[in-house]
Amino acid sequence: MDTTGLSELIPSVIGVLVRRGADFASAEDAVQSALVRALEVWPDYPPREPKAWLVTVAWRKFLDQVRSDDARTARQELDAREPELETVSDSDDTLWLYFLCAHPSLATASAIALTLRAVAGLTTAQIATAYMVPEATMAQRISRAKQRIAGVRLDRPGDASTVLHVLYLLFNEGYSGEIDLASEAIRVTSQLSDLLDEPEVRGLLALMLLHHARRAARTEPSGRLIPLADQDRTLWDTVMIARGVEILQSALARDRLGEYQAQAAIAALHADAQRADETDWVQIVEWYDELVSLTDSPVVQLNRAVAVGEADGPHAGLAALADIDPDVPRFDAASAYLHQRTSELAVAATAYASAARRATNAAERDHLVRQAARCGSGAGSGR
Repeated sequence: MDTTGLSELIPSVIGVLVRRGADFASAEDAVQSALVRALEVWPDYPPREPKAWLVTVAWRKFLDQVRSDDARTARQELDAREPELETVSDSDDTLWLYFLCAHPSLATASAIALTLRAVAGLTTAQIATAYMVPEATMAQRISRAKQRIAGVRLDRPGDASTVLHVLYLLFNEGYSGEIDLASEAIRVTSQLSDLLDEPEVRGLLALMLLHHARRAARTEPSGRLIPLADQDRTLWDTVMIARGVEILQSALARDRLGEYQAQAAIAALHADAQRADETDWVQIVEWYDELVSLTDSPVVQLNRAVAVGEADGPHAGLAALADIDPDVPRFDAASAYLHQRTSELAVAATAYASAARRATNAAERDHLVRQAARCGSGAGSGR
């Protein structure tokens, strides 16, 4: 039996156990044990109802954790056969679990990391890459989060802002191409938008749709990264773009601007340009100004500097870049691009090479290495 869809069942199975009274950490451990057992049993004994099978076995695993060794041994002997299935609801608990993971007892960073690991199914290494921290650091963070909520009944969900941040990271991880979670992030965000009448939820959904609409043009068949300016815009999904713009407009009409709406407005301006040289960079800089006032994020300031370089020239962009900490992710790449535009090719080559060493995925690294070689060749020939 094909077991590739197992991860899709994780949220709903954890949800059932938590609703029955299991604390989140124990429920996640029990479900992981049930998944391991499924990989062992299903190829020879495929269940009639996979979700019900997992719920039954996971619940037994949970009970085994709180019963005596004798009871545990007796129950494990039953696992080799298909269990007597319990009635399980077909409801989608994914969104409910996202809110539970944003529990008030957890710091925001821990809540996000735990959600990505336990509910979204990302590995610790993938989450560490998203956070740009060592894997060991992220493993400790997740472990502490699980210890923090061990024995805590998750019946008081956290706020929507944490859930939105989780979905934003989930989409970004999927959009990188290393693991395809973008569609799942869009699905859950759309569901959240139906449940919550909040402009920022719509703003995030619009942002996802506007970026996802360009996905087919982002890479060559070989996997080589294609920069936005060089993309074949006829490959962009115009229906998805139109939907994203419509959702964004409905959010902006509420006059409660947030960071996701501002990011979506920037994405919409890129999508509106039929050619790269038609991009309204002046208006993009204005939206980055709004975004800086909302978040004061160094990454946003970095992106704004690049936009200033497009609107007012590369020297203006470098001046804006001078006020940003060089340790900010992708600083070297932005510096390299702006120096390349000022024809300082040797400086650009060095910066591209440094950016390649700090790249977080293979496609980005290969692109930066090629840019470094191109600039190095140009500098060497005197051009």
